[in-house]
Amino acid sequence: MLQELTIRNFAIIDELNLSFEKGLTALTGETGAGKSIIIDAIHLLVGGRGSVEFIRHGEKKAEIEGLFTIKNNEHPCVERAREFGIEMEDGMIVLHRDISVNGKNVCRINGKLVTISVLREFGSTLVDIHGQHEHQELMNESLHLQLLDQFGKSEIEKAIENYSEIYKNYEQTLSRLKKLSENEQQMAHRLDLIQFQLREIQNADLQLNEDEQLLDEKRKLMNFERLFDSLKTSFEALQGEQRGLDWISLLMTQMETAAELNKEYEPMLESVSNCFYTLEDITRNLSDALDHLEFEPDRLNEIENRLNEINQLKRKYGQSIQGILEYGAKIEEEIETITNRESHIEKLQKRLSTLQKDLFLEGKQLSDLRRRWAKRLTDAISNELKQLYMDKTIFEVKFHQSAENYLDMQDIPFRKDGLDSVEFYISTNPGEPLKPLVKVASGGELSRIMLALKTIFSKHQGITSIIFDEVDTGVSGRVAQAIAEKIQQISVDSQVFCISHLPQVAAMADTHLFIKKETAGGRTRTSVQQLSPEEKITEIGRMISGVEITDVTKEHAKELIELAYTIKTT
Repeated sequence: MLQELTIRNFAIIDELNLSFEKGLTALTGETGAGKSIIIDAIHLLVGGRGSVEFIRHGEKKAEIEGLFTIKNNEHPCVERAREFGIEMEDGMIVLHRDISVNGKNVCRINGKLVTISVLREFGSTLVDIHGQHEHQELMNESLHLQLLDQFGKSEIEKAIENYSEIYKNYEQTLSRLKKLSENEQQMAHRLDLIQFQLREIQNADLQLNEDEQLLDEKRKLMNFERLFDSLKTSFEALQGEQRGLDWISLLMTQMETAAELNKEYEPMLESVSNCFYTLEDITRNLSDALDHLEFEPDRLNEIENRLNEINQLKRKYGQSIQGILEYGAKIEEEIETITNRESHIEKLQKRLSTLQKDLFLEGKQLSDLRRRWAKRLTDAISNELKQLYMDKTIFEVKFHQSAENYLDMQDIPFRKDGLDSVEFYISTNPGEPLKPLVKVASGGELSRIMLALKTIFSKHQGITSIIFDEVDTGVSGRVAQAIAEKIQQISVDSQVFCISHLPQVAAMADTHLFIKKETAGGRTRTSVQQLSPEEKITEIGRMISGVEITDVTKEHAKELIELAYTIKTT
């Protein structure tokens, strides 16, 4: 749910800090007070189209920030967070967006800078905004199949997984077959190229870690003079008259005399003796090292040439010797495939035929499941429409394409989501033919159809917050009451915000926010006030009667609130 919202310098809002609760929140107020501006701000926060026109006059930028919380790790935004490398703690998501006067947009998710497209993709899992005339997700026919699958997820999801696994193998096999069936001249050119590359790799006779060993040897050769001088000086410091070993030998002789005179000095004699014999060994090792140390300028040239050869191969075939060898193994396999092209094509065709049969069987099973769930969805939506006094309306999930449409499997355009293409159709008047949902034009009817669909799908979509922006326009009486009950019903499973002019909707609200416009210091600003129970009665009375609020309208407002409470508790 959306818990906190901060808006600064946005339209006629100078600064707003709002806290929200779960359930249904109603936003009411006079026309032009700024109700839709708050929804516009949320729309921008989740990736909507921005404009410098939104920046409050005289300011350099507008800022919007929202804190969302989610209950479980199965929410769609968790997968998005992993995909984009966004860290989440305790199910908290902070979205932030700045719009500057120079047109620059800065978007952040949990402090990480992201593009607007990433913000939009992330925000689409958190907020769903519905306006009366906007074609949102439910009005997009390309998503109707996905909505049907969400509705029947308990059975359909596993069938989609089975189909998708086979489809992945089918796509890979088809791609390999197309590649092998290419123009013979192209294949011959490809064969010549990779045969040359393989010879070049094999002739190089590369060994794993060879480059590292060569670099180590090169460093030693390049520093030969310094190394020789260091070893020689070290040897001379120990060996010779009046040098290190000579003095330590004298020390050892004197300590032997001292130990003979006093046994307390025997441990010291032992330490000195050990040091002498250790240094004597070191002196012999230094002598051997100097005898074997030999500068080889030709070897340095050999190393340089070999490293150049390895680096050239790296530029062509891989970033490391391991990568070059792996590429060599890969093209060796490709050479074998092209050389025995006909037999491989035959094998792939047989495999493709088998996969097509398997795909068709899994697709048919998936299609049958979808048809069963389409019937359940039709019944569920028809029931919702009936509750909204659209009992004459006919809703249908129409299958434009399915397994039954094809006699030959070669003609089936297999897709990653199955064999079906569906679209929601509706007829709102008796005797009228069914038409695509997107062509339903009546405002009042469209509002009720959207609510019916949303009541069903809100339980399956996992959207954190749903916003209805005056979707109740053009209705009254018993229909208005039905819409209020339906919006409240949706708020049981999702946090709902509703801008409304209907007192029935306001009465149903768990939280009632009153938006008003004020003038101070020659500037207009929007403020928001959470209404107390008494203030809520007054505001609903205003919504019923208009300007003048009488005792009768207050009583009517109380009755509406009591009725709403009864409906919610039962």
